[in-house]
Amino acid sequence: MSNARHERPAALVTGAARRVGRAVALELARAGCDVHFTFRASRSEASALSDELAALGSRGSARALDLDNPGEVERAGIDLAASLPRLDVLVHNASVYEPSPLASLSAENALRQYRVNALAPLLLSRALAGRLGESPRPGGGAIVAFADIHALGPLSRPRRDFVAYAMSKAALAEMVSTLAVALAPRVRVNAVAPGVVAFPERGHEADAEMQARYLARVPLGRSGTPEDAAGAVRFLALDAPYITGEILRLDGGRWLT
Repeated sequence: MSNARHERPAALVTGAARRVGRAVALELARAGCDVHFTFRASRSEASALSDELAALGSRGSARALDLDNPGEVERAGIDLAASLPRLDVLVHNASVYEPSPLASLSAENALRQYRVNALAPLLLSRALAGRLGESPRPGGGAIVAFADIHALGPLSRPRRDFVAYAMSKAALAEMVSTLAVALAPRVRVNAVAPGVVAFPERGHEADAEMQARYLARVPLGRSGTPEDAAGAVRFLALDAPYITGEILRLDGGRWLT
């Protein structure tokens, strides 16, 4: 397998067919990366993204992958490690965001959020760490995960009725710190922790009144955008060779109020 310095850098983005993942994939392609990405069920959106990426010069690929299936994730990681000609950036974007009121919490719901939000990123990072470590870029390879300002352990702003999601994202944040040490010095590991960069499309958080109440506590007075998140990922992945183990809050100042 060739990993020559004259080749374009390559990135893998999970859950990139829609919303924030799509913006991240396009931003990395604009930055000169060949972008590979995964999707679960959004096949038509994935096809459209592939066309957009190709128009930007990206020579990547799309792969259907169920992150709720650890065996499938492990097999995909092994296959990608063997088949990708080069890998410089791994972005853990895909996640499950579901309410879990304590009175109605089920073990399966909690485990599903953990498998997708924490275990799958860990398994993919393990499988692809060697390839990322081969990156010739300054600072080596990079892993960027999506954490959440409402789930940063003792530094969090916990939200009612989202205990399973918060626990899974707190585990992901701990993964960032631990892997930053374990994979140094050849792979940097960081995270972006949004407040809101794309409100949910369904459920009570899609309600305009609820959104207005949330934004009233954001000093910058607006929600973020998928493009804001994509810019933060690009910075950590490509432009920060001496940063590792950091979680960048992307919340318009919500953390302060």
